[in-house]
Amino acid sequence: MLTMRSHLSVFLFKTALLVLLAGCQQCVSADTDIKSPPEVSLHNGTMYAVCKMRPSATLPEVFNKVYGQVLFNQDYPQGKLKVLLRLSGFPTEDDSVPRAVHIHQYGDLSQGCDSTGGHYNPHAVHHPNHPGDFGNFEPQEGKINTLIESKATLFGALSVIGRAVVVHENADDLGLGGNAGSLLHGNAGRRLGCCIIGISSPNLWNMYHKQYNRRLRRN
Repeated sequence: MLTMRSHLSVFLFKTALLVLLAGCQQCVSADTDIKSPPEVSLHNGTMYAVCKMRPSATLPEVFNKVYGQVLFNQDYPQGKLKVLLRLSGFPTEDDSVPRAVHIHQYGDLSQGCDSTGGHYNPHAVHHPNHPGDFGNFEPQEGKINTLIESKATLFGALSVIGRAVVVHENADDLGLGGNAGSLLHGNAGRRLGCCIIGISSPNLWNMYHKQYNRRLRRN
């Protein structure tokens, strides 16, 4: 038969187990909160983000000054990430030169765009298979205004919130350059402009997405 001491030991064990399970439930809940920020509920299951593009502080004055916005929209939890690029400041005489745009690892602009690190590459794969390898875009009248879908995400452990978008001087060779640089960054050249991705309200997305759709209808 169980003694009083044995009963007490069993009671204490069960109590400790219940406390441990409760703690684990709180961990799961906290993890869920991280994967689904409160803004998702506020905005009907959609997450919005914005990145205000500025010229790199380390560029000489003679270089073009790229500015504008990169806007993000994604439905929780597994919707496609939509990216609206609204960039200006490219020389109009160079409209035929494609410009590469990528997500880089660090949201650190302390040394201009040079401190944003390499491409965001969470799966340790060769370029151009990084989730933020947006590709090449040809300016029109010195501007890039286009809507794309990306394999990147605003949710969970691989979220790009807090990372940087970088506009490059040249075209991305899409990993076909035949050298080590091609498999790292596509030999896209100097970094003309950059910005940090941050959570936003739907206002900017709604306004500029409407403008984009009106422009498409006119054309």
